[in-house]
Amino acid sequence: MRFVITGEWSRNRLLQTIVVLYSVYVSGLWLTNALLYFEKMGLTPSSVVSYYLGNEEAFLSPRSYQGMLEVAHFHLFAMGMLLLVLTHLMLFVPLKNTTKAWLIVLPFVSALLDEGGGWLVRFGHPGFAWVKIAGFLLLQGSLAALVGLSLWSVFAGSQRNYASGER
Repeated sequence: MRFVITGEWSRNRLLQTIVVLYSVYVSGLWLTNALLYFEKMGLTPSSVVSYYLGNEEAFLSPRSYQGMLEVAHFHLFAMGMLLLVLTHLMLFVPLKNTTKAWLIVLPFVSALLDEGGGWLVRFGHPGFAWVKIAGFLLLQGSLAALVGLSLWSVFAGSQRNYASGER
């Protein structure tokens, strides 16, 4: 936070290097997240329903409660940490505070929709497949936006410090 308030962010090459390398790392996570999703299902409700409820024709078993619980346990922690760090970087980006607020809230909400959508399909109703699809697309889009804006703030070279107030 000190780097934002003092304006040191725009002069600290090591901090900028960390942000760039972290963004590259998260870009790899973004890519593998998409590849894993599309390996299991697509953007159609029927593919989501088949994945979670099973499909005899494709020899897919329904997802088990224990299996989903183990995945959720890891995802909730890991995604929470990822979003904590990535949304924290929005403090460095010279945007209006209301825009920053959206960029902070949307990824957390979309991650919850993405994770919760599968549970709703499996133990609620197949109609919730749209929640899973929307959550995935919103999460991927918001992660891409956060990474892109973080990189833009490093390379734009015109950072304004946090103390200057809302833009």
